[in-house]
Amino acid sequence: MDTQDAIAALDPKHGVFIDGRALGTDSTFDVYDPATQEVIAEVSDGSAAEATDAVTAAHSAFRDWAATPARIRAEMLRRAFDLMIADTDRLGALICIENGKPQADARAEVAYAAEFFRWYSEEAVRTEGSYGVSPGGGTRTIVTHRPVGVAALVTPWNFPAAMATRKIAPALAAGCTVVLKPAAETPLTALAIAKLLAAAGVPEGVVNVVPTTDANCVVSTWLSDDRVRKISFTGSTGVGRMLLKQAADRVINASMELGGNAPFVVTADADITAAVQGAMIAKFRGAGQACTAANRFYVHASVGDEFVTRFGSEIGTLRVGPASDPTSQVGPLVSARAAEGVRALIAQATAEGAVIAHQANAPTDGWYVAPTLLTDVRPDAAVLQQEVFGPVAPIVFWDNEDELLRWINDTEYGLAAYIYAGRIQDGLRIGESIDAGMVGINRGMVSDPSAPFGGTKQSGLGREGGRDGMREFQETQYFSVDFE
Repeated sequence: MDTQDAIAALDPKHGVFIDGRALGTDSTFDVYDPATQEVIAEVSDGSAAEATDAVTAAHSAFRDWAATPARIRAEMLRRAFDLMIADTDRLGALICIENGKPQADARAEVAYAAEFFRWYSEEAVRTEGSYGVSPGGGTRTIVTHRPVGVAALVTPWNFPAAMATRKIAPALAAGCTVVLKPAAETPLTALAIAKLLAAAGVPEGVVNVVPTTDANCVVSTWLSDDRVRKISFTGSTGVGRMLLKQAADRVINASMELGGNAPFVVTADADITAAVQGAMIAKFRGAGQACTAANRFYVHASVGDEFVTRFGSEIGTLRVGPASDPTSQVGPLVSARAAEGVRALIAQATAEGAVIAHQANAPTDGWYVAPTLLTDVRPDAAVLQQEVFGPVAPIVFWDNEDELLRWINDTEYGLAAYIYAGRIQDGLRIGESIDAGMVGINRGMVSDPSAPFGGTKQSGLGREGGRDGMREFQETQYFSVDFE
C-alpha cells in the first residue's frame, strides 16, 4: 500500500472518531506535506458538538472500562504494540508525509511510540497499594488507586505518534477513557492509531479523536464539561498557562509538558568525538523540532575550537531534503511560519554579532532551514533566551563553572539538559546543579518509555512515562477500617 492509498484508507473526510465510528463534519481542513507544500488530505473539522459527543461516548464507556480486569486491558495494549510494530511501514509513511521527518526518524518514532503500549501493558497489572496499622491502633489503613475518569488529551505535531501513545497508553492502563485532539498539522497518524486500538480490541467509546482547526473551542468545551476529570497537554508554555487557568475553574487534574530551552554542556576533559555525536542527535533529530532538543551549547574554552571544527564539519555533511529521498537526514520544518521564525532568529543573532561558522546545504524552496552553527554568541543573546525549535546551534565558550550554571539556570524553562564530561562525577555534580527535570550525561537523548519525562519551572507539571506516567491518570483512595 503506497502512502496515498494509506491516507485514503483512513477516510480522513470522516476523520472524527467517536464511539468506534468514523464521522464527517460540515467542513474539512487541509493537511499539507511540508516537503512539497501540497495538500495530501482533507480532514473533517470537529467543533463543540463533536467535542461534546466524544465526551458522552467516553463517559458512557468509562464504568465498564474501569471495571475491566487489568489483565484484559493489558492484553489489548500488548496487541496494540504488536499491531503497531507490524504496521511500521504504513505508520512511518504517514509521519513522513504529514510531518516531514526523514524515513529513519519516522520509523524510529513508530518503534518508540509502540513501546508505550508494551510498557503500559506490563504496568497495567502491577497495581500498587498498602495495608497497615494506624499509629493509634484500633484501625487498619488500606490505600489503593482508582482511574481519575474521562481524560482529555491534547498533542502536538512534532511527534504525532509518540505524543499520542505516551498519553493514551497509561490512561487506558489506569482504566480511564480518553478524548484526543491531535494537532491540525498532523491528524492522520492519530486517526491510524485510534483505528489500530480498535483492531486490538479496545471497546467502542474508550478512545475518541476529534481533529479540528479550532483547538480553543474543542479543548474549552472539554474543560467546561463536568464529565471530564483530567487534562493532559503537550505544547507551548503560553498555551499551557491558558489551559491551567481554565482547568482551575473546575479544579481539573492537570498534566502539562511544556516548552524547553535545553543546555548542552561540554567540559574540558570530555570525549569530543562522543560529544559531537551526541550533539548531532540532541540538536538535529527532527530538524530540532523537539522540546528536548539542545537549544544552546556551552563548550569549555580549552576545547572550544576543536569542538566547533568537528561539530561544524559534521553539520556540513548533513543531507537536507524530503522524506521521499531515503538518504535525507534532516527534513523541512512543519510550516512556512515555523521556517520563517527560525530564519528570523538566525538573522537577529547575526545582527547582534554572531557568526555563521558552518552551515549545511538545503533546498532553497519550501519550508527548509539549513542546519546552522553560530559562534561568537554573547551569553545574553536573544537566541539563547527562547526555544528555537529548529536546526540552529548557538555556541558559547565558558571557563568558570559558577558562571556557567548562572547562564544555564537563568531561564523560565527546566525541561532537559545534556552534559558531556570525562568524569562521571563531574557530570553528575553539574547535573544536580541544573534546574531541569531530565539530564542526559554522555548521551544525546533522554526520552525513554520506562522513565519519568517532564520538567521543572514553566516547563510543566507532572510526568509522562514510567510508573509516574500511570499515576497521572489515577486518584489515591484510602479506607480507614475499624479493627476493634
